[in-house]
Amino acid sequence: MARNKTQASPTVVRGEPLRQRVIDAAERLLRQGKADFSMRDLATEAGVSFATPFNQFGSKAAIMHALSGRRIDTMANRFAGMSPPPDAADRVLLAIDTAVEVMLEEPEINRAVMGWIGTAGPSPGKVLAHSTALWSLALGAGEGLSTARREEALSCLPSQLAFAFRGVLSFWTAGELPDKALASNAQEIAKTLLLGFAER
Repeated sequence: MARNKTQASPTVVRGEPLRQRVIDAAERLLRQGKADFSMRDLATEAGVSFATPFNQFGSKAAIMHALSGRRIDTMANRFAGMSPPPDAADRVLLAIDTAVEVMLEEPEINRAVMGWIGTAGPSPGKVLAHSTALWSLALGAGEGLSTARREEALSCLPSQLAFAFRGVLSFWTAGELPDKALASNAQEIAKTLLLGFAER
């Protein structure tokens, strides 16, 4: 009993360390092929009380949304660590390649995570805002886009690219789009969006 109390001692402190512990446990369960894990399974894996995942997130959907956010962070960090091209359109295509690379590193896990993105949690998710920030990073100051429409492009393109990439991912998640076609389809829809704001 004392051992369990020692293991569970971080649950006394609410906040980010405990949230990360729960998210890490969810990711481990997914890696073990347990996409249908229950909140009880999750609590056991995390070494916390049954109520802790609910108290920290409110639902399994919210936990999966947090896992999606973790993937977007990985995409953004990798992109930020690169030497991006000077042209905004080329940077967007590089960000797509980076994002696809992240998704294909663990496709089964990422399909499980993506399958939950359309599921409502107890409060609105933040996946759209998180994804929009990635595409804003890629667009930068809009170099190479039409000078006359640059402000408009920087205002609307980040969310439109987020919608577009999520749309392609949804077909990939459903198994309708093979892994090898993910990057090319995501690039084509991004090019279509960028074309309306091209300099020439």
